Formats: sequence, structure tokens, C-alpha cells
Amino acid sequence: QVQLVESGGGLVQAGGSLRLSCAASGRTFGRYAMGWCRQAPGKEREFVAAFSRSGGLIYYADSVKGRFTISRDNAKNTMYLQMNSLKPDDTAVYYCAAADTEIATRCDNFGSWGQGTQVTVSS
Repeated sequence: QVQLVESGGGLVQAGGSLRLSCAASGRTFGRYAMGWCRQAPGKEREFVAAFSRSGGLIYYADSVKGRFTISRDNAKNTMYLQMNSLKPDDTAVYYCAAADTEIATRCDNFGSWGQGTQVTVSS
């Protein structure tokens, strides 16, 4: 089972930026669909963005389109989430996740999870 470790969360003012990283153990890209979900207090986990297993397709939730960018560095087995124009509604714990499937666009598609990193956006 793939192991995932997130980093890069923190406190930022509205309109600011953060970049999250997800370091994966072993070779994951090309074997798993990889992505990000988030969970705000009192809410269900929400899909944010993902790569297809082949890496040729990228999906974003409507709420982050145009503001967030998912990327990856195959040589480092690391995935990133660049978050710009952050809003207080983006406050959540962000999770990196892997799915043993070609495409994953729902959080319940993912079977492996990191421990999460907190992102807090102040108004």
C-alpha cells in the first residue's frame, strides 16, 4: 500500500497563496490516480483535484478551478497543490490520496490517504 505524507499547510490571509506537497513512497505515478481532498470542520470530505492514473487527465472541483493547480514531479515521487487567491471557505484539512483506478473524482474513490495538513485562511 502506498504511503503518503503531506506538508506545506499553515495560516494565510485571504487572497494569499500556499503550496502543499505530498511525498509518496515508492513508484506511484502511473500506478495510481493521485489527488487531493479536503475536510472542513463539521463538513464531509470534499474532492479538490486529481490526476488520472496515466497522468494525462486532470480534474478540479468547480470551487477551486482557476485558483488551484495540481502538479507533480515524477523523479521525486511528489505531488503538489498550488493554492492561490485563497478564501476563508478554503479552510480545511487537506489530504493527499491515491486510488487504484484510472480516474478518481470523488473522495470515496481513493483508498490510500496521508495524515492531512491544516490550511487556515483568515479574513
